Amino acid sequence: MTVFTPKFGMGAPVKRLEDQSFITGKGRYTDDISPPGVLHGFVLRSPVAKGSFRIASTEAARAAPGVHLVLTGEDTAKLGALKSMVMQTQPDGKRAPTRDIPILCRDRVNHVGDAIAFVVADSRALAQDAAELIEVEYDAEEAAGKTSTALDPETPLVWPELGTNRAFLYEIGNRAATDAAFGQATRTAKVSFVNNRLVVNYMEARAAIGEVDETGRLVLTSGSQGVHSIQYILAEQVFGIDKSKIRVITPDVGGGFGPKTFVYREYALVLEAARRLGKPVKWTGDRGEHFLTDAQGRDNAVDAEMAMDENGRFLGLRVSFLANLGAYCSQYGPIIPYIGASMSTGVYDIPALDVSISGVYTNTAPVDAYRGAGRPEAAFLLEKLVDVCARKVGLSREEIRRRNFIRPEQFPYRTATGRLYDVGEFDGHMALAMERADWAGFETRLEASRAKGLIRGIGMATYIEACAFEGSEPAYVDLNPDGTVTLRIGTQSNGQGHATAYAQIAAEKLGLDVEKVIVHQGDTDRLAKGGGTGGSRSIPLGGVSASRAGEDLAVKLRKLAADELEASADDIELVSGEARIVGTDRAIDFPALAKAAKKPEDISGFGEFVQDECTYPNGTHICEVEIDPATGRTELTDYVVVDDFGVTVNPILLAGQVHGGIVQGIGQALTEDTVYGDDGQLLTASFMDYAMPRADDVPFIRFETRNVPSTTNAMGIKGAGEAGTIGSTPATLNAVTDALWRAYGIGHIEMPTTPSRIWAAIQAATAR
Repeated sequence: MTVFTPKFGMGAPVKRLEDQSFITGKGRYTDDISPPGVLHGFVLRSPVAKGSFRIASTEAARAAPGVHLVLTGEDTAKLGALKSMVMQTQPDGKRAPTRDIPILCRDRVNHVGDAIAFVVADSRALAQDAAELIEVEYDAEEAAGKTSTALDPETPLVWPELGTNRAFLYEIGNRAATDAAFGQATRTAKVSFVNNRLVVNYMEARAAIGEVDETGRLVLTSGSQGVHSIQYILAEQVFGIDKSKIRVITPDVGGGFGPKTFVYREYALVLEAARRLGKPVKWTGDRGEHFLTDAQGRDNAVDAEMAMDENGRFLGLRVSFLANLGAYCSQYGPIIPYIGASMSTGVYDIPALDVSISGVYTNTAPVDAYRGAGRPEAAFLLEKLVDVCARKVGLSREEIRRRNFIRPEQFPYRTATGRLYDVGEFDGHMALAMERADWAGFETRLEASRAKGLIRGIGMATYIEACAFEGSEPAYVDLNPDGTVTLRIGTQSNGQGHATAYAQIAAEKLGLDVEKVIVHQGDTDRLAKGGGTGGSRSIPLGGVSASRAGEDLAVKLRKLAADELEASADDIELVSGEARIVGTDRAIDFPALAKAAKKPEDISGFGEFVQDECTYPNGTHICEVEIDPATGRTELTDYVVVDDFGVTVNPILLAGQVHGGIVQGIGQALTEDTVYGDDGQLLTASFMDYAMPRADDVPFIRFETRNVPSTTNAMGIKGAGEAGTIGSTPATLNAVTDALWRAYGIGHIEMPTTPSRIWAAIQAATAR
């Protein structure tokens, strides 16, 4: 039996099939869709961060031109709140209570942007005009605005009935063993810092359309990272109906990065409005609403300490941090710091660990998963601390890492948090990255910078992350009458290139040109279940399922062709859209096979790969910077990354994912910061105040892989969607700190390392 491997199969650098549509303006995003008779919604939001309110009157708004409906908290009281179901067990064995997100607030608000009312009119402008006529009386109260002071006695309580701003307490590791490790340590090193809060800022702001179809079902169209979880939550939590009575559709999506996974209030509001009015209702958020209301990322205040022996070997790690949840428990908010803490020991053989996590409420927008979802926070903490350890014991940064890496012969390796790493060659990719970055030649470049009156630094980060979490993602393939194949799967592309990657994998099994595989996602009517996209799971899980589905269909097509050609199925090969007898010119093409099928299942394939453990991508990032001490401006002069992703499906798609992630991490390190005032007002509420990284902030990124195939994944794939973000922030910060340490003895600077912050640090150090 022979299977033809097409020119563009697994591992080939196929250009993205979807790009032709996007670059010619044919992409179809939610806001591009306008059903006949569509009405438009606008959300009235709180201007205060905390307090009680009373809607004195909605009469003027209801009577305003073009208005069809005004909904308040009283009107939506029967709709269930949006709940988080992932609170973890505390040391006392209990789970802390959550604080859920109401569809519309009834008498209290808890952050600026909290939803007060929903107005539906003939246009968004008319709805917005009418919303301004709603008479709302606010009684503002003192707010809790900062993570670091959330548990201070004088800080106002977000939820007074709890008696504290602590949302939960998690503990991971072995405190007694860690105390013993510190007791025998000859050296210790400490760090304290803030992992700054980020606003996601995907290109496509959120939008949603609610409709009622001819059968009475609710239909939601919205950009998402997976339709099935949205269907379930809306049915189960909000409307209290069977999920079959809600259909969710996702068209093209302009970026997700985690927060488009979640169900937001507007999704319920457009559906409720459509149900009441019998007409389609559309809501499109603007950038200002995104800043105020969409789930944000990171925001930890951290203290960490490492115990070491006289040779710089790590004996134990102690971590304590506050994790900001915002005003409510978002969908996955309570589990994100827990996931991050589970990766606390990183690539190092650290025998003892004690992590204490306090989730805290503040009067700010909810915090949830953002690209990496806890793992970037863990990697940043550890890699910043390891650099401090190196300085403390007088070792080079590479040597202290090399001494403490988990060695290849130690795999499979169980970490102190219970993670089971299958394979890894950490010194291998660190050594290669150092070679590519000319680490040994840094002193020459340093002297050249000094001659220009500039300072220079080089930093590295060796990371590992957990992704492709245990579970499955079924795939279905069907042969169409025209000889093309449709692959249906429950993940959701947000720009990653799924239409190309899945097509490559299936096409290889079917001996078919990659352009002949049509990937379909984003419709609960087309697929009964799916896990969505998140945690770098789509290709490690969905790709294996797509491969198996393709193989299942290939077997059926060979059997069908054998019957038509009066041959043995073992003698049939699939080549370029035909099934032919090996060594002959006798063949039957795919359209003819589709016509010959007696039952639909004869030309349908199914595949499902169930993975029992995570995969663990890892790698080394090296960043080099030059800083002008007169202005504090930082220029990244070089960036090198060597990653271990196991097996590469498509090197072009892979590079795109890595480059994008690196830029996001650089943004956190150098420019991005979400700032709330003590009164809970968002001070960085637009691109005028929130500095996204720009093209001139980023150098040419030199990327390559040094892969060790995963033994956990059936195809050896480890996943790559979040890795760039996980390694880049600590590498960049370590490079800036290295420059400041060499020139001024500055061993710590908070992120983002803006020119003003660097200049102030230099001035303070010079004065000392």
